[in-house]
Amino acid sequence: MIVKHEKIEKSATLLFILSFLVVTIGGLVEIAPLFYVQNTIEKVKGMRPYTPLELAGRNVYIREGCYTCHSQMIRPFRDEVERYGHYSLAAESMYDHPFQWGSKRTGPDLARVGNRYSDEWHVQHLVNPQSVVPESIMPSYAFLAKNEVRTDDAAQHLKVNALVGVPYTKEMIENATTDMIAQATPDHDGAEAVANRYPKAQTRDFDGDPSRVTEMDALVAYLQMLGTLVDFKAYKAEENLR
Repeated sequence: MIVKHEKIEKSATLLFILSFLVVTIGGLVEIAPLFYVQNTIEKVKGMRPYTPLELAGRNVYIREGCYTCHSQMIRPFRDEVERYGHYSLAAESMYDHPFQWGSKRTGPDLARVGNRYSDEWHVQHLVNPQSVVPESIMPSYAFLAKNEVRTDDAAQHLKVNALVGVPYTKEMIENATTDMIAQATPDHDGAEAVANRYPKAQTRDFDGDPSRVTEMDALVAYLQMLGTLVDFKAYKAEENLR
């Protein structure tokens, strides 16, 4: 056996051929079964595509590089679950392009931040982080409250996401601009329609300025929905029955 190993290890050609065969066989074993399944992600009740406003807020989140300091991936370890909540499910990222799992936590994980704090807290935290978290090194994003969110390209954002598999319907795309404005505008005639199209969508003024829809509205709307779509009590009950 030692002699055979030496023969293989001393011959670059033989080592390459045998390594190629091992990798090829291993690859086929891993990849071939995927052609016989429609989806490798377990479906979970409650998951839905982002509303146009939430999607705009997510775009702001990515643009400002929030993922470089905040993760959205709670690992199934006791210390993480006790601090942040139920571990993250694959289905919770199924409509993320790209996903926001992150690789560093200068700040806390945000996978379950939705509805943990008030809108006012989020706005103040974004305007002046140190006023609510004195030890924070996060910079100010006060300018988001001054920037009106773009609404003219809302339908295009939904169309692009639909091309990569996000189940936006024709109705959702056609009403994207109206839905974006309605979700952040108190007493808007289209608020009920937003809730019907996107279950559990939160419709209200998010940034404290009901006169216009800003990037602050969009970002807070996005943060407030994170981790709120799945009923984890029901999920755990179903999991126990399996």
